Formats: sequence, C-alpha cells, structure tokens
Amino acid sequence: MPVPMTPLHLMHSMYKRVFPIVHEQLCYWKAKAKEIPNEELRRQALSSITHKTFHCEGGAVLALLSGKNFTEAIRFIVAYQTISDYLDNLCDRSTSLDPADFAALHEAMEDALSPGAPLRHYYRYRLDQNDGGYLVELVKTCQSVLAEMMGYEIISPFLKELCRYYCDLQIHKHVKKEEREERLIKWFKENQRDWPQMEWYEFSACAGSTLAIFCLVAYSLDEPLTPKGAQQIKESYFPYIQGLHILLDYFIDQQEDQEGGDLNFCFYYQNEEQLFQRFIYFIEQADERVNGIKHEKFHRLINRGLLGMYLSDSKANEYKDIQEISKKIIRRGGAASRFFYLNGRTYRRMQQWFPHWFGKYRVH
Repeated sequence: MPVPMTPLHLMHSMYKRVFPIVHEQLCYWKAKAKEIPNEELRRQALSSITHKTFHCEGGAVLALLSGKNFTEAIRFIVAYQTISDYLDNLCDRSTSLDPADFAALHEAMEDALSPGAPLRHYYRYRLDQNDGGYLVELVKTCQSVLAEMMGYEIISPFLKELCRYYCDLQIHKHVKKEEREERLIKWFKENQRDWPQMEWYEFSACAGSTLAIFCLVAYSLDEPLTPKGAQQIKESYFPYIQGLHILLDYFIDQQEDQEGGDLNFCFYYQNEEQLFQRFIYFIEQADERVNGIKHEKFHRLINRGLLGMYLSDSKANEYKDIQEISKKIIRRGGAASRFFYLNGRTYRRMQQWFPHWFGKYRVH
C-alpha cells in the first residue's frame, strides 16, 4: 500500500492497519509479563504496557514506510519500545538509584540492535533479577527482525549512535536528584560542539526518543538504504523531530512532575513565552530537516501528528497555563495540526463514552 501523504489517509491507516497489529503484539508481551516470577519486575513490566501503550501506537506509524514487511516492522517497533518503557519504569519507579544498574539494564537496548550479539545479565546490579526470560525474549525478537534485513550493516552505525545517546540520557537522568542536573550538563558539554544552538535540557530531550531508530529500520525493511540515505534520515529525525517529540511529552507532564518532584526539561525555560518560542523553533527546524527526504509529506505529517497527539491529551487541558500555550502551538502548526488535535480529542472521548466499542484498540 502507498505511504500516506494526507492527514485523513494517515489516520485511516493507523486505525485500520497499525493499531490492530500493535495491540496484537502488546497482548502477547502482556501475557509474557504476567508470567514473570519476580513480583517487582512483573509489576513494572505490566505497568509499562498498561500505561504506555500510546508510545507503541505512535512509534508504529513509521512501519508504514516498510512496504511488504509492514508486520515485521511493527514487531520490531513494539518489542524495542516495550524494552524502552519497561527499563524506564525500572529506573524511574523501582528500587534502584545506581548508575551502574541503569547502564547494565540498558545494555539490552544496545544488544537488541545487534543481531547475533551475546546476551548479557542485564539485572546483575539489582536485587530483583528473575524475569523468567522476559527481557531476553524482547531483545531476541528485535535481533531476529534485524537479522533478516538486507543492508543492516549500512544503518547499524546510525542505530548504535542514536542508542548511545538514549542510554546515556537514561543513566544520567535517573540517579539521585541532587546529581542529575550536574551529570546532564557535563554530558551535554561533551557534545555541545555539534549543537551550539541548544541548551543542555533541549539536547537531553532530543536524545530521549526512539523515532529515528524506528524510521531507519522501517525504511531498511522495505529496501536497503544507501549510506547517504541513512545519514539523511538520521539527520532528519535527530535532533529536532526527536526533540519536539520529547519536549511535548514533558510539556503535558509539567503539573504531574511538579507535584512528584520529578525532573522535567520544560521547567528550565525562563518563562512561558520562551517555552513557546522554543517549541516554534523546534517545529520549524523539524520541517526544514525533512526537505528533500523521500516521502517528505509523510514526515511533515509526523511532525504535525506529534503536536495533535500530545496536545489533545487531557493533561494538556487540565491547567490553564498549559492549555493556553497548547492552543498557540496548535494554531502555529496549521490545518494538519488542528486535524490531528481534533481527532485525538474525539478519539479519547469516544474511548470514555463507548469503552466496549473501542475494546479492539486497547490492550486487555
């Protein structure tokens, strides 16, 4: 099927093609999570699937770039995103504040991108260890998809670079509260030469997304990329599309994070006007970076879809300050942003009003 190039075509493809396979895959992993022997690991695995399903739904839209290997692309995306969400829970909401533990856990994300790589003991620095093979099976699922791919060696360096950014972020941001900011600033200074136009908290946001990895894998499952093509895709998504993605995530979580005393990159802007202007900068840069890329219109829709998906969330409408900025961002995003925003609001309301009718779009 052709890659969607209009908002309506994209939404139709998501509901009819993407969501059913995503939820089929998530149901499988949820069943596996229920079998985890260790109570804490089981609780975090189930929580990550239950509360972060939309991460897999959103990421899997990039599978529409994978042609005849669409199902395999979703299998990879769901497994890799499930690793990400599970490990995020283990680092953020579980029993450890040890950076060595976080580094060991995130070796799973590195190994998942390396077909044939030996599996490691990812829980070796924590008390809770027996997951019944859950994390290893997720890793092996990703490896199996990449092992069948033509041209894996072309995208491999880019996958590993993006993964390194992601893992470093996860290690630094989950340590003791009094150490987080210092570690993140030091890490940024090591990379600042490449991104002089950013602040440390913006660079951190850019590192925290998996979208570029999914895009590279999806394209490569359709046909091998050239080195130049792979470079172009990576530079189109990292840093600005990924940064927009994660800044939106933090933006709608501001009240929740403030109440919980959690790190939030949006807190570091001087005022609401600066926050709004930087969002506009990221939107404009994200659009500029996809100029000339294959399926350019599709990638622009991804940018607008991110705005609509996040800003239609109820958390973006519960507090007046967040709501006002959300409205301004949607207006600047244009007609496509308004379409995805209204669709998102309607979809969420319909889920509340008719939960049984929407059951096929939920993970039971």
